Amino acid sequence: METNQNYLTIALQLLGSLGLLIYGMRIMSEALQKMAGPQLRHILAKMTTNRVTGMLTGTLITCAVQSSSATTVMTVSFVSAGLLTLAQAISVIMGANIGTTLTAWIMSLGYNVDLTSVVYPSFMLGIMLIYKKQHRYLGDFLFGTAFMFLSLVMLSATGKSMDLEHNEAVISFFASFDTSSHLTILAFLAIGTFITCIVQSSAAVMAITILLCSTGVLPIYLGIALVMGENIGTTATANLVALGANTQARRAALAHLLFNVFGVVWVLVAFYPFVDMVCSVVGYDPSLGGQTARLPVVLAMFHTCFNVINTAILIWLVPQMERVVCWLLPEKQETRAREDEFRLQYIQSNLVQTPEIAVLQAQKETAAFGERVGRMFGMVRTLFHETDPKDFGELFSQIENEEDMTDKMEIEIARYLEQVSEGHLSDETKQKIRRMMREISELESIGDACYKLARTLDRKREAGKTFTPHQSEQMQTVMHGHRAEHDIRETFRIENDINQLRQRLKDENVTAVNNHEYDYAVGTLYVDIINELEKLGDYVVNVVEARFGK
Repeated sequence: METNQNYLTIALQLLGSLGLLIYGMRIMSEALQKMAGPQLRHILAKMTTNRVTGMLTGTLITCAVQSSSATTVMTVSFVSAGLLTLAQAISVIMGANIGTTLTAWIMSLGYNVDLTSVVYPSFMLGIMLIYKKQHRYLGDFLFGTAFMFLSLVMLSATGKSMDLEHNEAVISFFASFDTSSHLTILAFLAIGTFITCIVQSSAAVMAITILLCSTGVLPIYLGIALVMGENIGTTATANLVALGANTQARRAALAHLLFNVFGVVWVLVAFYPFVDMVCSVVGYDPSLGGQTARLPVVLAMFHTCFNVINTAILIWLVPQMERVVCWLLPEKQETRAREDEFRLQYIQSNLVQTPEIAVLQAQKETAAFGERVGRMFGMVRTLFHETDPKDFGELFSQIENEEDMTDKMEIEIARYLEQVSEGHLSDETKQKIRRMMREISELESIGDACYKLARTLDRKREAGKTFTPHQSEQMQTVMHGHRAEHDIRETFRIENDINQLRQRLKDENVTAVNNHEYDYAVGTLYVDIINELEKLGDYVVNVVEARFGK
């Protein structure tokens, strides 16, 4: 009974340590993204001019955020938004695989160096910085790092308490596997892949592998087979995220899978010589056994050699990889047929994995929203001059459809921004989201105003009324105005001019109706259009204020 309790305690300690490791890495990664979110967006969008710079970019970003999944999902999102080409994305993903090897080295350090002296000062300094608003993201980073190091200390202690090297049952279990058989290697590769797909964390599986190898019960060949499986399993995150995205995003995620599968295939062909070569670099002899302290370093070295050599081979074959994934995932006819249906251009609701990066997609979508309402107002100006009943009806229906689209765009962008805002965001990003929420609301109001203008013109046509040349000229003045680039003061001046013009035209309208220059019905339609144009000017000013953060 006492033995069972001991096993339960050890199992809970092991699971708790793994949970703390995953949580610590997540906190650390999110803190780094908050500190460097805007810079990461610009780096990823600009530093991918060729395959080598793309690879280096992926490496640096993954080293910075300590999450290859974050970099890969970010890359898939950019491909979905059309900000990166497929070829650029493939090179970035290759770099992400190199960057993630730093995590393995950190873990191997945790099994060879006593990190306790680092953990507690990090907690103390982290909590002090968190309470200082100016440096709280640095505090979050130190807290995440401390949690990660603490979990490694706990895993190491748990491994020692398990005393697996003296457990005959465990030793005989692993000894029953023939390490010289490729079938055994393939079996452990499959196990590593499966477990990583389930827990969605290659770091956690790597930690377990290092734990088992460091106790000496798991032969190094089987441990390396698990590491290879982790490399394949970690691609599941990006592929799951890309399921609902466009074809290009799915191709980028598939390229990540093919990259790792290719590496596993060539390593399997030369498995034993390659592993022996890595062991010799570290100074470990698999045939002698013992020297368990070096096994975590062997695993980290293998992980690094695997990804660096794989990238060195495939970096020159990016165009060929691009052709392969395009052949495996062709663009279907029905996908093209659905392009005329409503869908957001730059963002996908299932790609909210990296909040700091997701904001860029929302900004691009908001800009596209503004362009749509701009085109809609252009249609209203065309409708104003349209005299042919058939052409008028077709254009009016198009404006009706555009108004429906603006309603849907507002709802979908707002829903996406709500999803993004549920994450841990920097103050700058929170402010951007608030501004975008206001922008899309005002843009939708502009769409409504355009539709109301179109309906008023339709009522005029149905009533058989016409505007006088003077009325038409005055409305053209209000409709066209002039543009001012990036000067909010000029925007306010124009809006003030429109307000004064509206009041003058309303006064003139009362005088004209009283003088019987035109009937009251035409005057009412005329004032309705003038009022709606003035409201439209207000909405435009609101959009400008939101954009400039006023």
